[in-house]
Amino acid sequence: MQDIQRVLDFWFRAEDHPDYGKPRPEWFKKDSKFDDTIKQQFLFLFVKAKEGQLLYWTESKNGCLALILLFDQFSRNMFRDTPDAFATDGKALEIARLMISSGFFDELASFQKTFAALPFEHSESLQDQKKSMELFKDFGDENAVNYAERHFDIVEKFGRFPHRNDILGRHSTDDEIAFLSQPNSSF
Repeated sequence: MQDIQRVLDFWFRAEDHPDYGKPRPEWFKKDSKFDDTIKQQFLFLFVKAKEGQLLYWTESKNGCLALILLFDQFSRNMFRDTPDAFATDGKALEIARLMISSGFFDELASFQKTFAALPFEHSESLQDQKKSMELFKDFGDENAVNYAERHFDIVEKFGRFPHRNDILGRHSTDDEIAFLSQPNSSF
């Protein structure tokens, strides 16, 4: 359980830290130093989790949340701009669904719920996007709801996130290319 707490304390800061639970600027911007720190400190846990060695973490809300962070957030930092950044999205989504069905999700603070819900927002499934909007409308602030709606709109229009096409080796349609030329078209 010490590793679970290490993941949570790194991402959210320790509960006794003055900024615990407050948004961190590193969360949603490119920062190679932050990415490198995550890789150095957590790649070994990510590999263990990906290989299924940490499945027992799903027996607690904190363990589930830590796995979601590893699979949905840390992967994006450690493997930025590569297909591996998205390779464990399905695992994160599966654990997010488990959190909801087990009631663990309801036990989280709002700032934690944001990250437990992001696997739905990151999915290229319209059904998952609908669930994302439902979740964020239930607990999120106006900004979080806005992001959920923007993600939904993109998947509804294109059936996927066009800004991932180059990274994933997918061909972009003319409509996607036009969309990507617009400001704020990617996340």
